[in-house]
Amino acid sequence: MTTHPAAAPAPPVWTRRSRGQDAARLAARLCVALVLVWAARGMGVRWEWVADSPAQLADLFVRMVPPDWGFTGALINPLVQTVNIATLGTAAAVLLALPVAFLAALNTTFNRGTYLLARLLIVVSRSVDSLIWALIFIIIVGPGSLAGALAVGVRSLGFVAKLFAEGIEEIDRGQVEAVTATGAGRFHVLVYGIVPQIRPVFAGVCVFRWDINIRESTVLGIVGAGGIGFVLNEAILGLEWARVSLILLVILGVVALSEVASAWIRRRLA
Repeated sequence: MTTHPAAAPAPPVWTRRSRGQDAARLAARLCVALVLVWAARGMGVRWEWVADSPAQLADLFVRMVPPDWGFTGALINPLVQTVNIATLGTAAAVLLALPVAFLAALNTTFNRGTYLLARLLIVVSRSVDSLIWALIFIIIVGPGSLAGALAVGVRSLGFVAKLFAEGIEEIDRGQVEAVTATGAGRFHVLVYGIVPQIRPVFAGVCVFRWDINIRESTVLGIVGAGGIGFVLNEAILGLEWARVSLILLVILGVVALSEVASAWIRRRLA
């Protein structure tokens, strides 16, 4: 009687996830889809308007072409106001952010109370959008470029102070200890041990934030905070679409120039 050897068991097949994990992922995707559908229904979307949007877009494009080039001269002053708002707002933010950053860094703050207070100020500044800050300052100082500059400054404070504080926390402690060993006081340690290490970081952050503020300043005029956004809002309300296209082209050009300028300055500072 001949016996046949038992068949070898089939090798295990490797799978990336088990059936339970696949089911869990499928359930998660269904939940996300349901949430999106629920959010879309809650927005009150008029789907008949969405269906008509391609025709409306084509009609709007026809009205915007060609741009009203004769209106270019009237944009010079609002454009200068926009640059001034961004520049003065950035300068104010840097001046305000310097003490806040030193208080918000663990290695330079006085105590836990000042640290938490500085961090709270950073969070408050970054949590409120520039347009909302502009509306607040319009109520306080009235409409115009001053409200825009204040809004840009307060909005930028949290961004600049946060990056400044992170740069302070990453300094080399050896240089600080060397200055301290000479018997220098707290102020001299700050000036000779900390500031030289963080100066390049500070310069790069300032230029980067100025570039961002140029873009944000172009829309602050929509709420009455001066700049080219105010002229854009007037053109939209007056249905002057040829002027709207010109203003949008000017804004695009200014933003592109600020991007190139900030990149060049950062390379020079590197």
